[in-house]
Amino acid sequence: MNLAVFSLLVAALVPATTPAQGAAPVAHEVLLQGNDRLAIIAPDGEIRWEMRWGGIHDIHWLENGHILTRQGAATVVEIDPETKEVVWSYDSSKEGGNGGKPVEVHAFERLANGHTMIAESGPARLIEVDADGKIQKEIQLVVDHPGAHTDTRLVRSTPAGTYLVAHEADGKVREYSRESGEVVWDFEVPLFGREPAGGHGLEAYGNRLFQALRLPSGNTLISTGNGHGVIEVTPEKKVVWQLQQNDLEGIRFAWVTTLEVLADGHYVIGNCHAGPGQPLLVEIEPKTKKVVWTFDRHDDFGNSVSNSQLLDVRGESLR
Repeated sequence: MNLAVFSLLVAALVPATTPAQGAAPVAHEVLLQGNDRLAIIAPDGEIRWEMRWGGIHDIHWLENGHILTRQGAATVVEIDPETKEVVWSYDSSKEGGNGGKPVEVHAFERLANGHTMIAESGPARLIEVDADGKIQKEIQLVVDHPGAHTDTRLVRSTPAGTYLVAHEADGKVREYSRESGEVVWDFEVPLFGREPAGGHGLEAYGNRLFQALRLPSGNTLISTGNGHGVIEVTPEKKVVWQLQQNDLEGIRFAWVTTLEVLADGHYVIGNCHAGPGQPLLVEIEPKTKKVVWTFDRHDDFGNSVSNSQLLDVRGESLR
């Protein structure tokens, strides 16, 4: 089925997931990867589209109906879902002067001018490449604890012409000017008085953040990775809102990953490595911390779903 037609039909489907008691019925169309499957799940729970695909750390549904994601450790690819073919790619392990260097890619974004921003961990830089793969801009990143696997997690542009970079190993958000490349703001994710604990699951702990997202208020929303939660921080670096591991009844957060802020102000939060019986995605109303929707497909997609995007709200959400 043509995906443009499919998207028009999605709204008519009946939800398969059950919202929290007392919540208004909601359902979402979800694009995600897990268990070597890249898939689109309809609101009724049916797998509407899928192809075999390995692990990723970022994903975008583009305006042209294609999927921008990662292949292997360091290649950004654009997939045409109708043909399941890669129609564009950039291999950071071989291109841009990186041949022979340790490099991993954990974030990318298609920009308004058609260029693609790619965050290269190892070389510790952001590059913007054109459709021909030529580098048009380069920003060198500040990294306290360098490593090809942990220099960055997600990177997102802001309307102010900056990039918010989640530096995983440093436990810091740094905001870089696209023009000068300078750090214009930073924030170290606090440990809130707890000692770090290794691992990836429920018992781990730290400040190895995954994403920072600039809110319309000017505050910054941060998913704290193995800090098991989400915090909202003012430009003056004050934490004014926090969601912790056990704040939601019946739900435990493990490695908190992706964030989406919907048009109605709800937050959709990625919950990775939480194990069976725990949702992969949780939608809440932030003021009350009321759960309005959960998505649990552990049996189908496993324990390492680090990225997703809601397709029924694209263009109406911040992510």
